[in-house]
Amino acid sequence: MGPVAAIVLAGGRGSRLGGVDKAALRVDGATLLDRALAALGDLPTLVVGPPRAGVRTVQEAPPQSGPAAAVVAGLGALPPVDEVLLLAVDLPRLPEALPLLLAAPLGRDGTVVVDADGRAQWLLGRYRSDALRAAAEALGDPRDRPLRALLGALDVAPLPLPPGLELDVDTVADAVRAGAVLPGEETR
Repeated sequence: MGPVAAIVLAGGRGSRLGGVDKAALRVDGATLLDRALAALGDLPTLVVGPPRAGVRTVQEAPPQSGPAAAVVAGLGALPPVDEVLLLAVDLPRLPEALPLLLAAPLGRDGTVVVDADGRAQWLLGRYRSDALRAAAEALGDPRDRPLRALLGALDVAPLPLPPGLELDVDTVADAVRAGAVLPGEETR
């Protein structure tokens, strides 16, 4: 088995952003998806979401059936690996956060970034593949299930990061805070 592969979830509706494709948001001149892929470098990477040119993708069935279904779809398409990075596409500071996540000690089942309030950021985590696959099997049908139902029972080590590195873009205010440019806007 290889050591690490990544699953990037990029299939959400972006409803709190007015239906904007989060993967297409631009920060520092690059889309969030391109920033994530560049940060991951040579790691085997699978994007879960609609097909995208030049990117290995898979889609949960049915499409838009939630993040737990997306993770399970990604797991089913990954090569055998020891560890899996689960990442949301809407992490503008992923290039800075990822080296810290990769260098952190791995808990029994994984390591998950926590925000300033101690809440797990499930899609900024590194998991032991066998623990993740066992959790997926125990979940059963993943459609329309929350990530907590899939990952909440795992014994993960918390990883606090410097403030702001865990920022995700869910709302227009988050996009502004991240310096993101929405598709169709002029380059800032």
